[in-house]
Amino acid sequence: MKIAILGGAGAMGGIFGALLAKGGYDVTLVDVAQAAVDKINAEGIYVELKSGVAEHVRVPATTTPATLGQVDTVINFVKCYHTDAAIRSVLPVINDKTAVLSLQNGWGNAPRIAAIVGEDKVLAGVTYHSGTLVGPGHVKQTGVGMTFMGELNGVMSDRLNAIATAFQQSGIEVTASDNVLFQIWSKLALNCCTLPASALLRFYAHQMVEHDGTLNTMHEILREVIAVANAQNIPLNFDERWEAITGLLKRAVGGKASMLQDVENRRRTEIDVVNGAIVEAGQRLGIPTPYNQTMVWMTKALEETF
Repeated sequence: MKIAILGGAGAMGGIFGALLAKGGYDVTLVDVAQAAVDKINAEGIYVELKSGVAEHVRVPATTTPATLGQVDTVINFVKCYHTDAAIRSVLPVINDKTAVLSLQNGWGNAPRIAAIVGEDKVLAGVTYHSGTLVGPGHVKQTGVGMTFMGELNGVMSDRLNAIATAFQQSGIEVTASDNVLFQIWSKLALNCCTLPASALLRFYAHQMVEHDGTLNTMHEILREVIAVANAQNIPLNFDERWEAITGLLKRAVGGKASMLQDVENRRRTEIDVVNGAIVEAGQRLGIPTPYNQTMVWMTKALEETF
């Protein structure tokens, strides 16, 4: 299987790219960061895994994906606001049989990709791995978890099974799902509750469950997410999600949310496809979402100070 990974010099793209390359797959990391691409091509990508293994993994990288020829799979890890440009940059390597898998945060990326390449080529997913970019060509895995992926129409296709097998053979725990939207919205609920509040308050994960103010805010955010999901026949359960979210935060002592990392590095956040996705759906469905709207407003205000 020939694989191109968009955002390949970033934390998640680098981790997954290195693991797939070690698994024996033909992987190329695609990124716009020329300095990182040059370093990776010269030295390999340096990956620190949660297991304690740290090594340079030889995997090619490029800023010009059109030179790759046709690929079997494109895996997209870029930030939501780079999705259109990233997908258009790899159009020359996509043929009728190419699968384009989005493992990005939030909701809204898959429809955006489908508008460019066609819905028939798009798979969507979500991963509970976490990582951080230490420096150009240097990534660190900070958490290990399940990755879910599936066809948008729920079909357990041959291409879905082939990609899942590649992940499994590369040491990436994966579940091929016939209801991937449920899995995406399950993580979306987690992200809506935790990411903006942690970014605004500069809180580590465990601090989010140590204060009534954050607990009460997350509680109301989750109520809105559940209402919007259920109205779309996505059967999220409030009690299950609340226990899962608060339990994860209690265990993740010292964990730093991706949106907090963005804020600390003065980067634009992905608030539009996190709480913004709830606001958009609420407007469409006639469901009030004032807590999620407030998170969007406050996060955008913070971005204006960068």
